[in-house]
Amino acid sequence: MLGIMQDWPLTVDKILEHANQQHGAREIITRRVEGNIVRTTYAELYTHAKQVSNALKDMNIGLGDRVATLGWNSERHMASWYGTMGIGAVLHTINPRLHPEQIAWIANHAEDKVLIFDKTFLPIVESIKGLLETVKTFVIYAGADTMPENSLGAIPFDIWIDGRSTECRWGDFPEETACGLCYTSGTTGDPKGVLYSHRSNVLHTLVTMSKDAMGMGCADVVLPVVPMFHANAWGLALSCPATGANMVMPGAQMDGASIYELLDTEKVTITAAVPTVWLMLLNYLEENNLKLPYLNRVIIGGSAIPEKILRAFEQDFEVDVVHAWGMTETSPLGTLGTLPPHLVDADVDTRMAQKMKQGRPPFGVELRIVDDAGNVLPRDGVTSGRLLVRGAAIAAGYFKGAGGDVLDADGFFDTGDVANLDQYGTMTITDRAKDVIKSGGEWISSIDIENIAVGHDKVANAAAIGVYHPKWDERPLLVIQPMPGETPTKEEILKSLEGKIAKWWTPDDVAFVDEIPLGATGKINKLALRKTFKDYKLPTA
Repeated sequence: MLGIMQDWPLTVDKILEHANQQHGAREIITRRVEGNIVRTTYAELYTHAKQVSNALKDMNIGLGDRVATLGWNSERHMASWYGTMGIGAVLHTINPRLHPEQIAWIANHAEDKVLIFDKTFLPIVESIKGLLETVKTFVIYAGADTMPENSLGAIPFDIWIDGRSTECRWGDFPEETACGLCYTSGTTGDPKGVLYSHRSNVLHTLVTMSKDAMGMGCADVVLPVVPMFHANAWGLALSCPATGANMVMPGAQMDGASIYELLDTEKVTITAAVPTVWLMLLNYLEENNLKLPYLNRVIIGGSAIPEKILRAFEQDFEVDVVHAWGMTETSPLGTLGTLPPHLVDADVDTRMAQKMKQGRPPFGVELRIVDDAGNVLPRDGVTSGRLLVRGAAIAAGYFKGAGGDVLDADGFFDTGDVANLDQYGTMTITDRAKDVIKSGGEWISSIDIENIAVGHDKVANAAAIGVYHPKWDERPLLVIQPMPGETPTKEEILKSLEGKIAKWWTPDDVAFVDEIPLGATGKINKLALRKTFKDYKLPTA
């Protein structure tokens, strides 16, 4: 027997339809790449997205065709999203921080037909034009008065959509239809495409809106500092229109002063970004003796949160920090670090220790940890193993079959992380499987070492990697990027670790570098560090 309910396909276009009907006057505030602030509404976004749809249809773009963007967070980029997805084409966001040849490889693998991009990326696009095999049309986010000269025959976005009809049928396809395409960063081989469906994106949107997730409502003002090319800006490009929250788009300016200006002038209540952004903001606040009177919640993800960032927001600025974990393959939210009920009234140090963990999965996400043989490990908060995940918005494979079969017999996806789970479902990442330091057959958590080291006043960034040792196979080397003007010593750094980690975890040496390399998504590039220090001789070797 089946239920007698309406067949209402879960397609992304319904999100913007809802925003237009119920929250049409709510705003999207964008800092354009030229620096000026532009204010628009969800009703205007709806109109522009319909015009994008008709512009694409006039190019014979239809169901399943890929439309690529290289764009900062902006209302124009949003219009490209919904205009593409509404007609059943696939919106392919490309990370502009990748190497240009890798961008070309991704565009060719995806078989993109149209490339829409911000003019700051014009040099990249012009340099790879000869490598692009399928892109036939180039559109630049610009008006007639701001359009740069180019060798692409590109069209200004505003002119491209100007005067087009706002009548276009959206959503005339099954909810399983492909909706968005986002490639992994490819640090260990060619990037792999994660192909989201309309159904998965809508279900993920419902997850993000819950109180124990991002928890926004129509009265909120949300600043997605996390770029739209990072798994739908962690879903905010979908959940904000769904709730009617105002959106504040930072464009290309991510420095502390620019982010503070938007937080303050637009009275932002919720914001989200990686730790490096918040470190810049906190330094700016401290240097200028500023406060955050309107901000209620900060979502921090992408890499483990340093304790000094957590405590600064919570104790100095009275801002609730939610530590989130996820990946491109999880759409991306996998866990969120809101406090479980039994710790809400705990002492400060207990609450801070809990918030340093990656948090609990929301409904729709299941976690499991296993050993190398696939045996399920206990949820005791101590035993670490490979972290597996399954759920309604979790990848079941990669675009064009890259990587082969990625699910186990029970339908779980191996995240590549090493973690533990406690009895309350709280997950703690202890390392990446490929980054774990294995000394004498035992695992050492590089993340724990790094978090403590970054808490030192003279340290800007830190990375722990395994270096060859003749007796123990590997031992930790701690790589330190000092704060500008500071010259910390090896002894100072190692002293800061005493009593905070197991003694045998203590790094055998400390190396100082001008800058720790970061990958395209802002995470520490351990692969590059291991190459740099592959012949490093430890003093204990």
